[in-house]
Amino acid sequence: MEKVSFLNPEFFWLLLLIPVATAWLFWKRKEQTATLKISSVKGFKNSKSLLVKLKPYLFVLRLLALCSLIIALARPRTVDVSSDTKTTKGVDIVMAIDLSSSMLAKDLKPNRMEALKEVATKFVENRPNDRIGIVFYAGEAYTKTPVTSDKAIVQEAIKDIKFDNVIQDGTAIGMGLSTAVNRLKDSKAKSKVIILLTDGVNNAGFIEPETASQIAKEFGIKVYTVGIGSNGMAEFPKAFASDGSYIYEMRKVEIDEQLMKNIATNSGGKYFRATSNSKLEGIYNEINKLETTEIEELKYYDFDEKFRPFVWIAGLLLLIEILLRNTIFKSFI
Repeated sequence: MEKVSFLNPEFFWLLLLIPVATAWLFWKRKEQTATLKISSVKGFKNSKSLLVKLKPYLFVLRLLALCSLIIALARPRTVDVSSDTKTTKGVDIVMAIDLSSSMLAKDLKPNRMEALKEVATKFVENRPNDRIGIVFYAGEAYTKTPVTSDKAIVQEAIKDIKFDNVIQDGTAIGMGLSTAVNRLKDSKAKSKVIILLTDGVNNAGFIEPETASQIAKEFGIKVYTVGIGSNGMAEFPKAFASDGSYIYEMRKVEIDEQLMKNIATNSGGKYFRATSNSKLEGIYNEINKLETTEIEELKYYDFDEKFRPFVWIAGLLLLIEILLRNTIFKSFI
């Protein structure tokens, strides 16, 4: 009876009649059998058979039949629920991520790049019904993952984020933004969003950030900009040690916040500053709330009625009682 529900559970109140009926039938059990008055019963002593002793308790079959009928009236049934989720208005998102060497700075723990990877992974997990793409940029830019609904591919791309000098070092914000725009310009989604993250000042590339921002606006793409880095000084990588590890030095944190604000405002987005791990996580959570997806969920219920066996049991018990009363327990009186 696992996962069984009842359509009319109020009928179980009728079970309270069972003790009353039991008491009444027990009290009237002697009146159910015809009696014969004689002057002496000495000749009948020790003549009672097992059948004679059982006859008064035939009412138990009737009570069991009544219990089965009450359970049947309560309509036991199991239900199989299936759902069909349909995204009615989706969001296409491209995360443009700065991969310059300064992303190894240790003002976020363990460094900016690792902190971003953790937060970005959670962000993707919280957008199961949207398509997401990844663009990397430093001194130049390229698409790591085109806009896709396959979250495993996106998360693998985020997991592989690292500084390895594959692309020229620097911070080409305009190049990163324009590459992200190129991934979204032909999208038919209800909303198109770019999350542009950087920790520095535009110092590379042949496309100006303002120009890329204007192109994003023309294609109806909203840009959220995130400046990552604490205020003041931070440990930045300076060179490689003999064992291949980084040598760090204290350096002033520089982020062109005015540029980032202009890009966001021009496209209808918003600028955020992440000075710690918790603030970076809070920023992505806020963007997650700002860009919502309308989802229609249809549920289908398949009920399997279970009351019929109880009706058959009740009928069988009553039939057995009638047969016993008119055969084995039949009396000539």
